[in-house]
Amino acid sequence: MTVTADSIANAIKAAKGRGLPPVEAWDPPYCGDLDIRIAKDGTWFYLGTPIGRVRLARLFSTILKKEGDDYFLVTPVEKVGITVEDAPFLAIDFDEAGQGQEQVLTFHTSMGDQVAAGAAHPLRFCTRPNGEPAPYIEIRRGLEALIDRKSFYRLVDLATQDCVGGKTQMGVWSSGVFFPFGAMLESDDA
Repeated sequence: MTVTADSIANAIKAAKGRGLPPVEAWDPPYCGDLDIRIAKDGTWFYLGTPIGRVRLARLFSTILKKEGDDYFLVTPVEKVGITVEDAPFLAIDFDEAGQGQEQVLTFHTSMGDQVAAGAAHPLRFCTRPNGEPAPYIEIRRGLEALIDRKSFYRLVDLATQDCVGGKTQMGVWSSGVFFPFGAMLESDDA
């Protein structure tokens, strides 16, 4: 049997109940790579063409699994490799509630996920070699979302100073956890 996007979509629909499928419990045989690519901007491509049906891309996103540095779409009976240019998800917005250490930042992805940043869904801030900021939030099972530029600038507007490891750093609070921006926005008076 040849693995195609349609065969995977049909397998997902057959296996799907309520909530996310338990892909971490599935260990099917590897069936090769499928020409699916997730671009840096969160667009899903199949055979070089953007997947126009958002519901299909969202369906695929529910069976995404990361093993080491590799990404796979996994069903109970097959596992296929795909290409991810940066992060498999794109955080396109967030809501804020509360202030200071009581603040909760709830991020929304282009695939319909919503997670509150905190211990279970940490924020990670790094800088690309070209100096561009690269902020991420873990969505589930080691899968991250790149935080889009407008949302990152909103995070910067919310930044406060706090002492982390004996060093004053800029960062944001969410769900009782302080996430320092690190080298991106270090305080001059540290």
